[in-house]
Order: sequence, then structure tokens, then C-alpha cells
Amino acid sequence: MFSVLIVLHILAAVAWIGGMIFLSLVLAPLVVSRKAAPEFMALFRLAALRFRIVVWTAIGILLTTGPMLLAQRSIDMMNPATWPGILTFKLGLVALLLLLTFSHDLVLGPKVSQARAIPASSRTAWEQTIVQTARWLPRLSLLLALAVAAAASVLARS
Repeated sequence: MFSVLIVLHILAAVAWIGGMIFLSLVLAPLVVSRKAAPEFMALFRLAALRFRIVVWTAIGILLTTGPMLLAQRSIDMMNPATWPGILTFKLGLVALLLLLTFSHDLVLGPKVSQARAIPASSRTAWEQTIVQTARWLPRLSLLLALAVAAAASVLARS
């Protein structure tokens, strides 16, 4: 059972991080370059929306298997004072990553769609800020996800 949990946990993390890398480093630069046809931009939006389902499924798997794996290692989730330092660090990064993901998907996303419907020259300063934030927030999330993965590898070896 322990091995199945580990495989599920790793596959969920790989799906999430791998998708973030692909969207951030492959697809997004094509859209930003403005060399992409409007059809491609629509395809990017559809891919990002589809990826959202993968992300939230992966989050569900990670939040289910993580505590189960810790329990298998006899780590008491109800007593943070007994946690290894790397676990505390990892869970802090996870909390921040979840906050950014929630903000990006459920708060910022709809506002960006509204702001992008307005010609750039007619946007308010706040709408410009929202559009700019939508560009860097996923990359920040990717860096956090990579830090979580690094912390997980350290935790696994301790």
C-alpha cells in the first residue's frame, strides 16, 4: 500500500509540475510573442482551462496521499512540534503554492478575461496590473512547485 501511495503522490506532482513547465516555457512564450494566430491563442486558453482540471485533481491526490504517507512514517500531523524541519518548510511552500493557485484560477483568471476584453489603450491602471500579474504569477507558482519537489526529495531521504 505504501508503494501505491508513493507512486500516486509522485505522479500527481509530476503531472502538475510538468504541465506548468510546458505551459510556462513552451506555450505562453508563443502567445506573448504575438506571432501566434488568434486560433492558437484560443487553443492556449482552452489548454489552460483543461489543465486546470488536471491541477485540481492532482491537488486532491496530493492532499490525500501526503498525510497518508506521513502517517506511514509515524509522523503525527496533529503535533507540528514533532515535525522534521524540512516537513515544516515543505508544508509552508505547499500552503503558499495552493494560495497562489487558488488566486490564479478562481480570482485573477476571471478578472483577466474581463480586462483583456478591453483594448489595452483603454484599460485602467488596475486592469493593466491584473494583466501583468497574470503573466508572472504562474511562473512564480512554477518556482514554488520546484522548491516543493526539492523539499520532498530531501524529506524522502530523511
